[in-house]
Amino acid sequence: MTTQAETIDATPSTAVQPTRRAFMQSAAAVTMGFGGLQSLFARNASATPASEDIGLGFGPLVPDPKGVFDLPEGFNYQVISRVGETMSDGLLVPGLPDAMAAFEGPDGTTVIVRNHELDPSKKNGSPYGDGQKLASRLPRSKFYDAGFGGYHSYGGTTNIVYDTRRGTVEKEFLSLAGTIRNCAGGPTPWGTWITCEETVERASNRWSEDRIYERDHGYNFEVPATATPSLAEPKPIRGMGRFMHEAICVDPSTGIVYQTEDRHDGLVYRFVPNVPGKLHEGGRLQVLSAKRKLSLDTRNWEGRTVAVGERLEVEWLDIDNIESPNDDLRKRGFAKGAARFARGEGMWWGALADDSPASAYFACTSGGRLYKGQIWRYTPSPAEGTADEHREPGILELFIEPNNPGLIDNADNITVAPFGDLIVCEDGSGEDYLVGVTPEGRIYKLGRNAWNNSELAGVCFSPDGTTLFVNVQSVGITLAITGPWESRRTS
Repeated sequence: MTTQAETIDATPSTAVQPTRRAFMQSAAAVTMGFGGLQSLFARNASATPASEDIGLGFGPLVPDPKGVFDLPEGFNYQVISRVGETMSDGLLVPGLPDAMAAFEGPDGTTVIVRNHELDPSKKNGSPYGDGQKLASRLPRSKFYDAGFGGYHSYGGTTNIVYDTRRGTVEKEFLSLAGTIRNCAGGPTPWGTWITCEETVERASNRWSEDRIYERDHGYNFEVPATATPSLAEPKPIRGMGRFMHEAICVDPSTGIVYQTEDRHDGLVYRFVPNVPGKLHEGGRLQVLSAKRKLSLDTRNWEGRTVAVGERLEVEWLDIDNIESPNDDLRKRGFAKGAARFARGEGMWWGALADDSPASAYFACTSGGRLYKGQIWRYTPSPAEGTADEHREPGILELFIEPNNPGLIDNADNITVAPFGDLIVCEDGSGEDYLVGVTPEGRIYKLGRNAWNNSELAGVCFSPDGTTLFVNVQSVGITLAITGPWESRRTS
């Protein structure tokens, strides 16, 4: 168990506790928690869209003497978790940490729920150690898929209980077992994490070298943001569809869940639950279509189909056979009129300015003329999910498409910061950065992986707004970053 984080001159500042919001209150109120406590900070009001400005953010990056992570002057990081360390439950910290979110925990702590993008083809980073010996600590019923031949499906999630005031990890434990390739997901307003399997592996009738699964994969699972070591019930949310899931976000005013699909020809999905907040009770799965532009290709690979800032009215189309045994959900949806996207990945709910509506922001990692990424914004209809939404449809907008790897090189996980900017993880072909994007589309560098060329993942802020968490995936570490966030003020 990690009890004291490895520190690089870090002294976390005093926590500022946000006001709690009930699930079905207005989106504007809930955005205080899910959009990033914007009222604590002011923003730069004038900018040129999609232009890099070193002076815009927090200043130039300072080389880290330990060669781990470069940050602007005045910022510090701590390594709070490292692959292979022993956790509170006696298991090992799994490898390939990916998306995550932070929730209010007991006694002023923060509970982080973190994905691990593992499957049995990855030989390192199992939580069960050499030969999977530690798996015997868990009852078989707590594995979604225990696997044939002792090859446990050792993806899943871990929870970290972290004290931002002291900079210490209080607990760390496995919180979901037996899933694979848990890539991204998203927080819910009712205090859980939806973890997504980025795979469509099928069950086999017997064990073989290349077929070791006892159950089908490609689902979402719900994990409580608990501070008590325990394992979530491994129950797939079948109503949300079976496909190459990436990320989700939830509109707190309706309970509707939006989903991305990590395929070069993927779709964007909407799940309208029968009962908001109770996803296992079923609902309607739909696909996003641009009105009057059926089967729109938004990728902009060959010529510009959609311009930056262009506003497209949206129509949501029902889709059937959502278990998709032939992995053709996206193909059937596109043939029906759904819009096609270039590897939909990170997704987050929030508002980038006090006077703008809360929206679903999502990254398309290989979109744009140079395949270097796009970020989109979907603003729901005032009547979202009802029979009246056609009167005032939701709006899809291409927020930025830099077509310049020096600005953003393959955007992946994203979050909305307390000061009203998007913070973006790069998963590019060389050095990977944390990148800030202002409400006006101006871009700046916030941090750099100085260790290697691994992708960054899981960017999110603590509920008190003091600490940013991020993973260096291939290295298997989680960082807690503190600094003068309040310096992003009106100039």
